[in-house]
Amino acid sequence: MRVTNKMIMNNAASNINSAKETVNTRNKQMTSQKKIDRPSDDPVIAVRSLRLSTTLSQVTQYYQKNIPDAASWLDVSETSLINIRQLMVDSRTLAETGATDTYNEEDRSTMITQLESLQKQMFAEGNADYAKRTVFTGYRTNHNLVFTENEKDTRYRINQTLSIEENMEEHRYYAGTTKTPTTESEVQATGNINDISQTNYYRMRLNYGDIDGIKRIHLGSVETNPYDGDTSEIDYTYFPGGTFTVAGTGETYAIKVYKDESEWAADTDTNIKGTLDGGASPEGLKILDDKAMVIIRETGDIIMGNEMAAYLKKNDVTIQVMYDKTGFEEGELRPEYYYNCTKHDDPLDVHTPVVYTKFDDEGKQIHFDIEYTVAANQTIVINTEASEVFNSDIQRDLVEMINAVKLTIEAHKKLDEVKKMKDETQYASEEDQELLNKWQEALKKEVDYFEDNLQKLFSTELGKIDEYYATISLGITDLGCKKQSLQLTEKRVGDQRETVQGLQSTNDDLDLSQIIIDYTAAYTAYQASLTAAGKLGESTLLNYL
Repeated sequence: MRVTNKMIMNNAASNINSAKETVNTRNKQMTSQKKIDRPSDDPVIAVRSLRLSTTLSQVTQYYQKNIPDAASWLDVSETSLINIRQLMVDSRTLAETGATDTYNEEDRSTMITQLESLQKQMFAEGNADYAKRTVFTGYRTNHNLVFTENEKDTRYRINQTLSIEENMEEHRYYAGTTKTPTTESEVQATGNINDISQTNYYRMRLNYGDIDGIKRIHLGSVETNPYDGDTSEIDYTYFPGGTFTVAGTGETYAIKVYKDESEWAADTDTNIKGTLDGGASPEGLKILDDKAMVIIRETGDIIMGNEMAAYLKKNDVTIQVMYDKTGFEEGELRPEYYYNCTKHDDPLDVHTPVVYTKFDDEGKQIHFDIEYTVAANQTIVINTEASEVFNSDIQRDLVEMINAVKLTIEAHKKLDEVKKMKDETQYASEEDQELLNKWQEALKKEVDYFEDNLQKLFSTELGKIDEYYATISLGITDLGCKKQSLQLTEKRVGDQRETVQGLQSTNDDLDLSQIIIDYTAAYTAYQASLTAAGKLGESTLLNYL
């Protein structure tokens, strides 16, 4: 094959250009320290790089944003529950003191102040928020758990379910308190002296007091199937103010709603209060027929006669109550986080009512979980709903404790006033002293009753507070488990992030020292190719003639 000078020069030029391209490539690699500049340089490296970049972006999102955000949410929730639990400890300390009732009037006044402070702080903690998102309200993070101000026109229709087994308790009711006389004529009117009486009944308590009225009551056994034809079961829906008869037994029970306990005491309805021995009027007494039930709108108490309570308990009955409440005070829990309810924002119903559903048709609670993705194919529920750890029972118990202390203080004040009157000169006569002794005796009986009530109530509250404490502690433990799981996930995701970063570096990056060597080699080859090409230009055919 004949090789011409032109062919040699073309090959030399091609080689110089190839060497130059290699130098350019090595120069780019030395500048960027990357293996490729564009996908066409090496499609395999390019595809692998895209996959690793996507994976690293996801893992970094988990590690730097999702996990820290979830951890902060859990920290806020845990801190709030720990604060509430400490308030339970403080409440228990006061309950222990009240159970002994060794305090004087001034000490009891201080106790009221402390209880009111605890009541106010209790659910202020329920409005705890993280980045302006309330942590105990499910996915409604833009709403508070408790009312932050008085809302006198806000009305809810609430559906609350009570279990006889879980919610029924014994409670004491008092009637016939005496008003302290202030003048001589009032002292002489000993007919105004009342004989205080105490009655004990089983009750259940709605989670709100000062309700407008009862719209519907449904009594049903837990296992009741209204379509199975078994008429021996309890399954009745009726409206208050009448009676109902249990099929198969012929037993008739009565129910009535009162505004307050005073209205109950003043009633003479024998269907509700029965008949006293000798046919005496039941007026002025807080008594119940064994087969009767009354509901006190002021306190939200559902009070049952002994036979009715026993019968309902025997049949493991649940009571579903639909009631209206207008006006809520600052610090009260919002019903939508606990019950199926309908909210009316104005008394004229100009605006469309808002319907909230907390339980499904089978009575199962609907959970509003907030889930964070903290790793590939792994999520964690970060929120704790208020209904899982506390409800209005805590607040209402504190109210009853406050009222019990107030009644005791008031009874002591009335007794002290009569004692002072006995030392006044205008009541120095033997007749006035005898009359005042009668007043003193009646008021001393009141003091004894209310001190006894205070001690028994506070003793009962000790057990309740322990249950609340245990429930809140369980919630804190659950949060602790979530935090521990999140920490393990954070470590794993952190290791995964380092691994992906290493793989990406191996796939994309070049070692700088190796690049320098490769560049130097390429540049040397390029210079050599130029020198060789220059030598070729010096030789012609004339050199051989």
